[in-house]
Amino acid sequence: YELDVGRDGYCGPTIVAELAGTVQTAYLANKRAAIAILDAGCGTGLVGVELKRLGFQLIDGIDLSEDMAEKARKTRAYRHIQAKIDLNGPLSDCSSATYDITVCCGVFTVGHIRPDALRELARVTRPNGFIIVSTRKSYAEASSFEGEVRRLEDAGVLVTTQRLNDGKYIAEEGAHYWVFQVPD
Repeated sequence: YELDVGRDGYCGPTIVAELAGTVQTAYLANKRAAIAILDAGCGTGLVGVELKRLGFQLIDGIDLSEDMAEKARKTRAYRHIQAKIDLNGPLSDCSSATYDITVCCGVFTVGHIRPDALRELARVTRPNGFIIVSTRKSYAEASSFEGEVRRLEDAGVLVTTQRLNDGKYIAEEGAHYWVFQVPD
């Protein structure tokens, strides 16, 4: 997996981690080492490694695949990793309002998770916390992601604070990067 995406110029994990660093610097009072982060759909740990490089220490990961989660554990970037967690359902193993920042890179793509998963990501993120996600351009065009964002904004579940359109992602396709805040 990492060899394939590495050859394709996969820079999504770096961009998502750097957005988390920017959000922490601009909005959160705690130092990076004290910021609790959930890497939802952590895969092999590429985002966790980038977050650790930036000084974050309290990183938890969840993923559907046990094999991917095992690779992520080997990075030693994570405090806890749990496998067999489907982001398309309730995150019943995650307490409400637990994380300062929730990141989700590479999973809002065709064939992975539905846009309505954003609601559960908001539930596990603290009030005034942030959710940072990437959406492949093809996914954004083929799904109702933007419509779901509008519904969640209208319901007071989240607020879009930043959106980077058409950013680099992987050699053959770009992505949109979203930063949401969970209202108080």
